[in-house]
Amino acid sequence: MNWITNYVRPTINSLFSRREVPDNLWTKCAECGTMLFHRELADNLNVCTNCEHHMAITARDRLKSVFDEGVYVEVKVPEPVADPLHFRDQKRYSDRIKEARKKTGEKDAMLVAEGEMGRTGVVVAVQDFSFMGGSMSMYVGNAIVAAAERAVATGRPLILFSAAGGARMQEGILGLMQMPRTTIAVQMLKEAGLPYIVVLTHPTTGGVTASYAMLGDVQIAEPNALIGFAGARVIEQTIGEKLPEGFQRAEYLLDHGMLDRVTKRTDLKEELVTIVRMLTKQDAPVKGDLPAPEIQSEAAEELDGPDQPK
Repeated sequence: MNWITNYVRPTINSLFSRREVPDNLWTKCAECGTMLFHRELADNLNVCTNCEHHMAITARDRLKSVFDEGVYVEVKVPEPVADPLHFRDQKRYSDRIKEARKKTGEKDAMLVAEGEMGRTGVVVAVQDFSFMGGSMSMYVGNAIVAAAERAVATGRPLILFSAAGGARMQEGILGLMQMPRTTIAVQMLKEAGLPYIVVLTHPTTGGVTASYAMLGDVQIAEPNALIGFAGARVIEQTIGEKLPEGFQRAEYLLDHGMLDRVTKRTDLKEELVTIVRMLTKQDAPVKGDLPAPEIQSEAAEELDGPDQPK
């Protein structure tokens, strides 16, 4: 009985027992509840294949999605003074920075890169909401200035993806000073005659919307993105009125003239290429990024047929 109990039965159970599925293979859509296979979701740029709900996407995945073949070169961003106010709340600011860097693997809340998009040279800045809520810090200000300077130096358009909860409170007035500083950086682009395109993603709030996020030559947003300066509850308490349904959502802002387009993430690169080439007075992009085939004269004659008038 020991042989049957200790060997035969466990062997049979191992052959027919249900295998455990790792938790990280599936993601549940917060909007419709559909279970999505992680590879399928990643291939669709973290957009639900059932209801098209736009989930969060990392800054590096965003860069890979817009540059040709996902190839880009990072633009160096000057390092600001670390913890200039020696700020401390429940934790020291320096400790919060270390935790955010360990969690995200990034230096701060913005990445800047350059490369080709639809065979058109561009500079792209992407705000990373996973790094302390994408808060506007001195580093973010340095990043936007570096992006604008690189765009001017290379004569390339600048595309910025915004995602923020406001200015970083641990840097106080130094964080708020990035509002006028980044506004001047945008002005550099305008004086150089270079396009500045902003893509507002969920969420874009606070001082960001009072500066660089709303100064684009073209303003695009992802579907249902939350966009606004102050929170809806604060506004209701201030004006003493009930706000309309969908207030501060991308579609509402589009209907009221605050945006130019609301575009799905999966269609965004193609639309950006079209806009960039239009603003830089280049030929329209060819579908598939290939030159249009030229019909040879002999082939044309065969198509026309021998009896057709020439």
